[in-house]
Amino acid sequence: MTLRSMSRPPEDQPAFILVEPQLADNIGFAARAMLNFGLTSMRLVTPRPEWPSERAVQTASGAGSVLEATTVHRSMLDAIGDRQVVYATSARPRELVKRVITPRQAAAELRAHAADKVRTAVLFGPERTGLINDDLAGVDAIITCPVNPDFSSINLAQAVLLIGYEWFQAADSTPPTDLRVGTSDIASREHLESYLLRLESELTECGFLRIPHMRPAMIRNIRALFGRIQLTDQEVRTLHGMLTELVTKRLSAEPLGVPDREP
Repeated sequence: MTLRSMSRPPEDQPAFILVEPQLADNIGFAARAMLNFGLTSMRLVTPRPEWPSERAVQTASGAGSVLEATTVHRSMLDAIGDRQVVYATSARPRELVKRVITPRQAAAELRAHAADKVRTAVLFGPERTGLINDDLAGVDAIITCPVNPDFSSINLAQAVLLIGYEWFQAADSTPPTDLRVGTSDIASREHLESYLLRLESELTECGFLRIPHMRPAMIRNIRALFGRIQLTDQEVRTLHGMLTELVTKRLSAEPLGVPDREP
């Protein structure tokens, strides 16, 4: 098959370089992982599978655009020749004096380099052996993922996903938590307070707050409970409706009077 050429990937992205990848499946999975996080610059150094690869397109599952822009290189130097800063991924300790950083730190540095218009790359080794010392000797830093030390081997596509995720997160503005309220707004304090006062009144009327010395603490606990919940206007109206029904049923079930017992 033939992959059509595309425009050059953005220079503010790191080039993800797969060194001697052995399986077309992993190339496709890596492309898919890259596109999940907006990365489109993939380079292959002497890939083992025949290239272009129909199998890689299949496993890319919609990320064919990354494969279409992928370039193939005969050597590591050819692949990184236009890069100014190069990182490498490796899980194994090496006999090298080299800075070792986490994916999160690497992502922050890659973003900083991009802001300074510095061209960067990240190397990923072959599935079976990973990168060797000769590959690592000239890089600026080694990226090592904090994982279970008793099982530290990470699949090639998983490594690409991990680094891609951290790179994306380093510039993502998504809030860490978000409450989806649909078409209703978050209830105002005034609206919620009106319900709590009514609830307190009805709980007093039905005898739930009948023990005087415990009443203040019980009311505080009830208010604290509702304070932990971000209720919408619609939810407060629903609570009002539930309370109305409960009170109506209770009042309708109460006898009007209790006759005196016969002696």
